[in-house]
Amino acid sequence: MNTYRIWFKKNKSNLYKLVLFILTTVSIVYMFPKKGKFKYDYGKGKLWQYENLYAQFDFAILKSKEDLEAEKQKIKDNSIPFFEYNESVSSEVLKEVEEKFKTVFGDQIKGKEKDLLFSTLISIINTIYKKGVYAKSYSYSENKLIYLKKGNEVTEKPYKSINTRETVTAIIKQKIQLQNTLQQSKLTYLLFEVIKPNVSFNEELTNKLLQQELSKVLITRGSVKKNTRIIAKGEEVDANTYQILKSLQNEFEAKIWSENNQNWIVFGYSVLITISILMLFLFIKQYRPEVFENNKKVTFIVFNIVFIVFLTTLVIKYNATYLYIVPVAILPLVVKAFFDSRLALFIHTITILILSFIVPNGEQYVFLQIMAGIVSILTSKELYKRANLFLSVGKITIVYIISYLAFHLIQEGGISEIEEFKPLLLFILCGFATLIVHPLIYGFEKVFGLVSDVSLLELSDTNSTLLKRLSNVAPGTFYHSLNVANIAEACASEIGANAMLTRVGALYHDIGKMKNPTFFTENQTDGVNRHDTLLPEESAKIIINHVSNGVEIARKNKLPKRVIDFIKTHHGTSTVYYFYKKAQETNLEIPQDLFQYKGPIPFTKEMVILMMSDSVEAASKSLKQPTAELINDFVEKIIDKQMNEGQFLDANITFKEIQTIKQVMKRKLANIYHLRVEYPK
Repeated sequence: MNTYRIWFKKNKSNLYKLVLFILTTVSIVYMFPKKGKFKYDYGKGKLWQYENLYAQFDFAILKSKEDLEAEKQKIKDNSIPFFEYNESVSSEVLKEVEEKFKTVFGDQIKGKEKDLLFSTLISIINTIYKKGVYAKSYSYSENKLIYLKKGNEVTEKPYKSINTRETVTAIIKQKIQLQNTLQQSKLTYLLFEVIKPNVSFNEELTNKLLQQELSKVLITRGSVKKNTRIIAKGEEVDANTYQILKSLQNEFEAKIWSENNQNWIVFGYSVLITISILMLFLFIKQYRPEVFENNKKVTFIVFNIVFIVFLTTLVIKYNATYLYIVPVAILPLVVKAFFDSRLALFIHTITILILSFIVPNGEQYVFLQIMAGIVSILTSKELYKRANLFLSVGKITIVYIISYLAFHLIQEGGISEIEEFKPLLLFILCGFATLIVHPLIYGFEKVFGLVSDVSLLELSDTNSTLLKRLSNVAPGTFYHSLNVANIAEACASEIGANAMLTRVGALYHDIGKMKNPTFFTENQTDGVNRHDTLLPEESAKIIINHVSNGVEIARKNKLPKRVIDFIKTHHGTSTVYYFYKKAQETNLEIPQDLFQYKGPIPFTKEMVILMMSDSVEAASKSLKQPTAELINDFVEKIIDKQMNEGQFLDANITFKEIQTIKQVMKRKLANIYHLRVEYPK
């Protein structure tokens, strides 16, 4: 049992990665549609690169989407609308006109004149309702046929056979023109008051008839017999052949990919996904071992891949037309925010290759998404600046649009079929969706405990609570840290390291000195050296403990681990040389370990830069009359000593980069002391 516990504890991290690997593979395969992939890749305007293709069975040729839409539109244009004639309206109007007539004319007219005027009124109403009146005007032509339902009888009439508002007005004007002006006015008012529409559009019957006609539309246009040659090798896939191939693909899916062989399809997907995820894990282990050893970081990477696959498969199952609305370019942006460009590009490429198994027109999809990923990585420098994010998203969108148009030219042979340009709008929407990257980065920081440049920018604010406390408790250390930060940031920028991370690490590297500030020379403003009353071993212990004290303060203030690593490593395993030599004056056999920092030594370029900058800046205070030559020798001596002690062995830094850092430090010190450096020839 104890042996098992020891083995489990030793291999706990690897077991977690194995479980994560299996879960990732299973999750992606589960999300994939359970159908095979047509073995031929084809497109309009492309040459057929395979051998001559013959039909393996009889199959019908499907009509193209455009042909079907055109046929349906023709049916809609020629469909006959239904209208209903309400016979009760005319009776109601005649009753109402009798009452209104008395009100409008009263006793002004009598006898025959009154009877003649009333009969004129009734005649007009009968004339109007003989045909009927539309409830409103419709956009039909005059000769458009309509169905008029009157009771149980349905007749076919031209649209113009029913009165509209305009024809009603014309009838009234014509019938009352013989009357005097006053009577014309009153008659017109009276007629418009009582006349009501009695012919209304029957939408339910119209739609029912239309759907019956649409249901009769055939989705096929002929057939292909077995053993008929579909296309020969080297032939161009024209519009007709393209539709035949698409019909073959649909028939092939229906006949071949049944439930009986679904297990084989799942097995095939499992093999491909397993290889893809395995390559990702091996790449991280080989080239980013520090990431591979951190289970949180590996989980973060895998989560992002699964998340993008989930979004894409969700859209494909709903409607593949909206495929390009998924902001896949978020993936490299997010990964680069926490790691580096090389890892971001590899992860993005693996994800796109996985998705290429299921997306329609995979060749185009892979090209567009790989290009977008490269552009996002190249243009996402200093992503914490809002303007840079907008510029990056704009460039990604432009690359999408230009690449899509290029594919359209190849496939269609020209700028045609404007309806096919709908993806351009999707690319723009995709660009807007990519702007969500900032909130995502913030969320990932909280969930996975990672640190991005956005958080580093906040930490670099010297008005933060911890740095303000440092400036009040240990002002000398604070200004030393500022100088170190300026030098280190310049060096990091020069060699292409993370300048923001280096600056933040430099600002916080000496916060441990707040515990005993007056035991460090930069804070001794009263001229009294507290070490004069202590043994060298005691003094060395206080000096060395500022590292562990700094780590403790950093953890209490919830500083990120990446920043705490700078505090741990900024002295590496170097020796507090002054007190060690002082101790040797009284005891030559005193152990050097008592005067040595516990480490670890720096394991990144940024940490190496901080160690160099810290030593050079602190030691430069001892220069009484600095000259260009003195500064040159001074920098060379300090950094060479650190190299000889093996302080840089764990960091991936080259001799060329170290030489570049030396030159930057000499230039910065010369600026501080207002000197012109004369570099040795």
